Formats: sequence, C-alpha cells, structure tokens
Amino acid sequence: MYMGVVKKTSIQRSIETLEKYLNKLKEYTQKLYICGKRNSYSKTDKDATFMKMKEDAMKNDQLKPAYNVQHGVNSEYIVWLTIGAKPTDTTMLIPFIKSMENFLYFKYFKITADAGYESEENYVYVKENGQLSYIKPSNYEISKTRKYKNDISRIGNMEYNKFGDYYTCKNNKKLTVNRIIKRKSRTGYVSEKTIYTCEDCSNCEYKSKCIKGHNSKTPLEERTKNLETSKLFNMLHKENLERIISEEGCELRMNRSIQAEGSFGEIKQDVGFRRFLSKGKRNVLSESILLAMAHNINKLHNKIQSDRTETHLFLLKKMPNFEILKTF
Repeated sequence: MYMGVVKKTSIQRSIETLEKYLNKLKEYTQKLYICGKRNSYSKTDKDATFMKMKEDAMKNDQLKPAYNVQHGVNSEYIVWLTIGAKPTDTTMLIPFIKSMENFLYFKYFKITADAGYESEENYVYVKENGQLSYIKPSNYEISKTRKYKNDISRIGNMEYNKFGDYYTCKNNKKLTVNRIIKRKSRTGYVSEKTIYTCEDCSNCEYKSKCIKGHNSKTPLEERTKNLETSKLFNMLHKENLERIISEEGCELRMNRSIQAEGSFGEIKQDVGFRRFLSKGKRNVLSESILLAMAHNINKLHNKIQSDRTETHLFLLKKMPNFEILKTF
C-alpha cells in the first residue's frame, strides 16, 4: 500500500479558481446593490452610511454609521423631516422640498438654509418652483476677509464687462471666452460652464499670485490664466446674496440659526438623544417623527406658559443711532 497526495489536474485547479472568482463576483455584486449610489454602508445597519461625527473624542476623523436628519422648522415647530443616507446637505434640499409639498396642502414661499445647501441646482429648482431662496453662500464669511478681497486670482475680484463678455485682470489684460462646456453632477444636473482665457500672460509681474496650483507639469512661465464659471450660477448667487443681506434676510437667517439649529440642540442636549435605538431607515424615521412630535408638544407648552403662541419670528435687534458730536 502506497500513501501519497493525489495531485490535481490543471483543469481541476482552473475550475476551483473560477468558482472562487464567481463567488467573489456574487459577493461584490450584492454589496454594490446594497450600497446603491452611496460610497459606503454599515454591515450592522445596511441603510446607514459612514459619516464623520461632530463629536470626535479621539480627534482622528473616525467614521461611524449614521443618518443625515433634515428638519424643516416654522415658528419653532418641526413641520417636516426626512432621513438621508448622504453625508452632504447639498443634495438633500430638493428631495426635502418635494416630499414636504407632497404631504402638505400649501407651499412655503421663502426657503432659508445654511451655506451647505448652496448649489446651482438648488437655486434653479427653488426659483422654478415659485419660491425665494435665502441660502447663505458658502463663501459668505471668508469673502469678508481682507485676504479674500485682495486675492487677484479670484474671478470675483476681477472687473467684468457685460457687453463684451470678458474679464480684466490685475495687469489690465482681457480674459475672453475660450469655450463653453457642460458638466454633469452626481445627481444628473447639467451645468453650463464658460471658460475664459487670458489674451497674454507672458512677462506678467503678477503671474505667481494670479495662477494658482503648483502640481502642473507645465512651468509657470509657460502657463496661461484660465477661469471657469457658470453665468447662471453667478446670476442666481447675486440675486440670493442681495436678499440675505437685506434686513428681512438677516432676520430670517438669524431665526434659522435659532429655530432650525435649536431643534437639534434641544433634542440632543436637553433630551440627551444622540444615538438611534433601532436600525433601518424606516425605524429611524419613526424614531425621528416621535422625537419631533415630543419636541413640538414641549414647544407649545413653553409658548403657552410664556404667552408667545402668536410669536413666529424672533425680532432682529437694531443698533441704536448715536449722534456724532463735533467739538470745535
């Protein structure tokens, strides 16, 4: 009797390898199906997406499975809420408005939102939906700094000629239209971008400050200034900016900070609810609705106690007008 190991033929080894690949392919296909349009999902809660938390005790940008909860607040009451699987707020505004209008019998005329919701797609939708946007621009705070205003490379700091459709740089050179391209976002929105190119950047003393980005293989001396912008976004951004810096806009933005952020603050800090008790989008939505109902009941009670049931907005405090006394 002889003992030994029976060697597999090359065909057997190939079949086993193919079976292994097939099982992996099925596994990856299933995971991609579960993930959908998201970049990740949790194995313990497949509806949850990994997101960065504000409470980061280890200070290492740890990712945790979470949901993006959106509150629509009016007169300090939560009138609508949604549960999202995307970490960014930009793509959450349009689905929120659509779902709210499908269930409510009226439409809110003024939409006030934070800087995280600014995009051309959101501007266009709100305007076409017959509403006014009061969205804080993403560059609103930094645009007030001296460094931003003195940055000659920014398109906002260049003079624009509307009739000739060109920009003028620090060196008094024209940046004319080179071409028009279309860019498609992840949501499927197509934006039209205009590329402006400087007529002559040779021997420019401001070149190092004007042309940013040091990862290009082309030497700085051979590079030419290009600008990419959306005319539609610029127009809607300007209209929106004029609204938010008005007295009414300042009052609405202040109330958004107090009421919308306050709804989350009261639930997380006062009630101490920072972690969902169930799994799955349906169950998490049910929890959020119950919390919103409890918040609204508590808010109504507080308003009755303080005789504020007819108060819808907090008034903007105005600075007193001081008379300037001149001494001669």
